[in-house]
Amino acid sequence: MIPLLSASLIGCQGPSIKLAGQNSGKDTITKSANMKNKDYTTSIVVDKTPELVFKAIQDFRGWWSQEIQGTTDVLDKSFFYHYKDVHLCKLKLIEKISNQKLVYLVTDNQFNFVKDKTEWIGTKLVFELISDGRDRTKIVFTHQGLVPEYECYQVCQDAWTSYIQGSLKTFIETGIGKPNGKEGGLNAELVKKWGLPDK
Repeated sequence: MIPLLSASLIGCQGPSIKLAGQNSGKDTITKSANMKNKDYTTSIVVDKTPELVFKAIQDFRGWWSQEIQGTTDVLDKSFFYHYKDVHLCKLKLIEKISNQKLVYLVTDNQFNFVKDKTEWIGTKLVFELISDGRDRTKIVFTHQGLVPEYECYQVCQDAWTSYIQGSLKTFIETGIGKPNGKEGGLNAELVKKWGLPDK
């Protein structure tokens, strides 16, 4: 077991956004499935092509953290993320469908602020891209396995929402995200907000 990352992956249920030409029946099925299994999910829409969005998502250093070691865009390769000793995480890219879908498996994880420090192990970060055919792309992010029963859920929900709806969206739209550095940034704000051990 490795020491793992910070609670920087936090998110929440975002508003449902419908793209032109999108099948509303499919939206209903997806929303119902997400509500039933309670996995954390959020979505954003950007005025960029799926090709650009696909590439940007894989650049975790551009929108999540500058404290990443390893390759984030090669199938079957792993990378390591951490914020001090608050959160350490090892992820592996296990599915890559060009300009449509990315799936990262959490192979190891450790939090310093919950009893079960391994809560994320075996969960998946899923990014699904839906194009409207006019250089507009919806990104649906689901952290499969991150459920309200987890002790880390509120902190993680908060973090994912900030990273996906804030940093990733800005990174895709402008080329400049708000990833964490060694000090400061969103992780420092979350540690203070939630009263987490700052080691």
